[in-house]
Amino acid sequence: MQNYKLPTSPKNIAIAGASGAVGREFIHVLEKMNFPVKNLRLLSSKRSAGEKMKFKNEEIILEELKPDSFKNMDIALFSAGSSVTKEFAQDVIKESCVLIDNSSAYRMDPYVPLVVPEVNAQDINLHDGIIANPNCSTIIMLLAVFPLHVKYRIKRIVVSTYQAASGGGWAVMDELIQSTKASIENKKFEPKVLAYDYAFNLFSHNTPINETGYNQEEIKMIKETQKILHNPNLKITATCVRVPVLRAHSEAINIEFAEKAPSVEEARDILANAPGLKLVDNREKNHFPMPIEASGQFDCLVGRIRKDISNPETGLDLFISGDQLLKGAALNAVQIAGYL
Repeated sequence: MQNYKLPTSPKNIAIAGASGAVGREFIHVLEKMNFPVKNLRLLSSKRSAGEKMKFKNEEIILEELKPDSFKNMDIALFSAGSSVTKEFAQDVIKESCVLIDNSSAYRMDPYVPLVVPEVNAQDINLHDGIIANPNCSTIIMLLAVFPLHVKYRIKRIVVSTYQAASGGGWAVMDELIQSTKASIENKKFEPKVLAYDYAFNLFSHNTPINETGYNQEEIKMIKETQKILHNPNLKITATCVRVPVLRAHSEAINIEFAEKAPSVEEARDILANAPGLKLVDNREKNHFPMPIEASGQFDCLVGRIRKDISNPETGLDLFISGDQLLKGAALNAVQIAGYL
């Protein structure tokens, strides 16, 4: 695990959506990073209020999320959905508390920094009370793309994603488990969360398609990457697919460089020494990044590095797997909090 930046003094932290999949990972990451927490306030819907959750050796009672929940708090980590973020954002800000949001509510707001600390930590200083966490697929892709972009300017990215059930939260993860059990037992299963049977199947990411034929997840990857890299003209195309993997997203990335691609050896060296990445690139054993090995890991796994034989002068291919609930969500947000 890399060394992470941490505050020099303990902080009062509130977590909105604490009982959800990402909310639970917020707690796990704070513990694992030994983040200096003075007071931790866990916030949830009225339905979950009163339940208990553990932080280190302490039991903390979930409180109902209300406008006055952020009094005396320094940092609010949100993973409760866009509508909830928008409803409570001003309540957070008026308490001089910084909101770090995992939803899409403010990602494309020109006045809100969109941050992957390994890429654009300097943008954190531009915040006016709100900092947005990018989409999970964008974060994972940029961890691999940015270190190469620093030395060899990138002209175009073509990315295909293999996205796990964890991207849809507990309900989608449970639907994958239940539909798989039913399929193995040759029983009929009616999908309740997704439009299609998830067992032994894959389909276009379950977000609406716009007039261009791209779904919302693909548009997020394109626009968010351009914003984070401060390059609205960067050429990107994405195909996002939901696959029957429980946890951790994978991505096949084709990069076209502006002038010359690095050699495979140099690309390996750059990526092996980049923060947040672990090189997994063993051709002899055919061992490359896999979601089952990336699950639960703070670092994303990168490998399958090779020249694009259709474009050997300026093209490079690679493959990455990263835990969507960790680096794709909770870990990235807590890293941002560390800079505050």
